[in-house]
Amino acid sequence: MRVTDAGIPAVPDSALADTVLERLTTAYAAAADPRRAPALRAYMKDVAPFLGLTAPVRRALSRTVLAGTPRPGEADCTAIALRCWELPEREYQYFAVDYLRLHVGRCSSAFLPVARHLITTVPWWDTVDLLAAHVVGPLVAADPRLAADMDAWIADEDPWVARTALLHQLRYRQRTDAARLFAYCVRQAGHPDFFVRKAIGWSLREYAKTDPQAVRDFVARERGRFAPLSVREALRNIGP
Repeated sequence: MRVTDAGIPAVPDSALADTVLERLTTAYAAAADPRRAPALRAYMKDVAPFLGLTAPVRRALSRTVLAGTPRPGEADCTAIALRCWELPEREYQYFAVDYLRLHVGRCSSAFLPVARHLITTVPWWDTVDLLAAHVVGPLVAADPRLAADMDAWIADEDPWVARTALLHQLRYRQRTDAARLFAYCVRQAGHPDFFVRKAIGWSLREYAKTDPQAVRDFVARERGRFAPLSVREALRNIGP
């Protein structure tokens, strides 16, 4: 089964999204701090403009925005996420990621193309990593047939898609498909992108919390394939 061969997802009609976006843009814009915005933008390597909201301020505002709103359906989640991604300032995308993390259980396998669109649009680690572990991961866990999509994503030319495939099992612990994880790491062992090499090490380091010996054995067996960064990250907490 593959569900992510489609093009750009359409924004569905959603009265809830209308309400949330009206409240959100009003609240965030009123609290914007232009003095902080340049530093935040620079920290994120100029990936997007910022309103200048610190994380505590942003989260407090988000709680106010969502107060009294009903639980969303999948169409509402899709509309809110896609509409936030259309706005230039990064804080709106952070809001969407937080919203999806909270409500991913309301979404079906059909949400995976939306997640891919978010991952590949204005991509950077600040949104991609959370979407990988907290949105894509739960979607695949709920429908194991989506593993076929992850098998395609790990070979994707877009490094953020490949990074997502590597990281989607990050929170699985005992449910980790170790064979698939190790195969993904080998598949991208020679990747030139820093973020893919880092993700290899990170995914292995996280699985080492569950089965450290399996990770030690895997790294010992395949060490010659991997960049020093990947090996260092994989063994950081367990040693050689």
